[in-house]
Amino acid sequence: MRSERNRSPMGLKIAAAAGLAFLHLPILLIFLYAFTTEEKSYQFPPPGLTMQWFAVAWNRPDVWAALTLSVKVASIATAVALVLGTLCAAAVSQTRFFGRETVSLLVILPIALPGIITGIALRSAFSMADIPFSFWTIVLGHATFCIVVVYNNAVARFRRISGSLIEASMDLGADGFQTFRYIILPNIGTALLAGGMLAFALSFDEVIVTTFTAGQQSTLPIWMLEELIRPRQRPVTNVVAMVVVLVTFLPILGAYYLTRDGDQIAGAGK
Repeated sequence: MRSERNRSPMGLKIAAAAGLAFLHLPILLIFLYAFTTEEKSYQFPPPGLTMQWFAVAWNRPDVWAALTLSVKVASIATAVALVLGTLCAAAVSQTRFFGRETVSLLVILPIALPGIITGIALRSAFSMADIPFSFWTIVLGHATFCIVVVYNNAVARFRRISGSLIEASMDLGADGFQTFRYIILPNIGTALLAGGMLAFALSFDEVIVTTFTAGQQSTLPIWMLEELIRPRQRPVTNVVAMVVVLVTFLPILGAYYLTRDGDQIAGAGK
């Protein structure tokens, strides 16, 4: 009787399958057209399959330049987000002060706003301050929303750490750095790693904020957008898109496995 009750209705299963197909079939089409022999248009089914476009993409210097820029920007933006996001999370979760909820709201606001609003605001700020658009303006733009991702992961884990652990560490003579290294960091480490992986993935494939802060530089998503507007070899764009999907999917998958068991309170009952 229990197994009968736990079975989902057939209509719900069909709806779920249709939703998954709607979400993932376009991605599968990108993968398919990365192997097509047709260079200038999309035909379905493809007239033939080939691996030549992977070699072409590998030998395109513009692809490597855009990929290198994206990796550098994502790495530095993630590092900045890990430091600032962790500090904000520690301040909000471990202390009480007037306006704490307001500070928390202001920290998460950049990811709640539409990207175009953030992009326009950053561009206006850089222009008013006479800051030329460069690699660092892209990093600052990406850090605004990467900090939110790290903050959300870190603050949730901070709130699950039992205060008795920190108090016991202080009572035993540990200073602030030792308490952080031996007590806090082991408990929030997986949350920081997951937040960093998510931040890297978001930064790597970001388009809107980059458009307003990059100037003449092209990250990999901007390069793909330009190639779609003025295509040289369409399948190369699909090859690069497939790489972007894999690069962003793996950190997200890793972050999911790192945080799925993080609902237990460290030190509870000790």
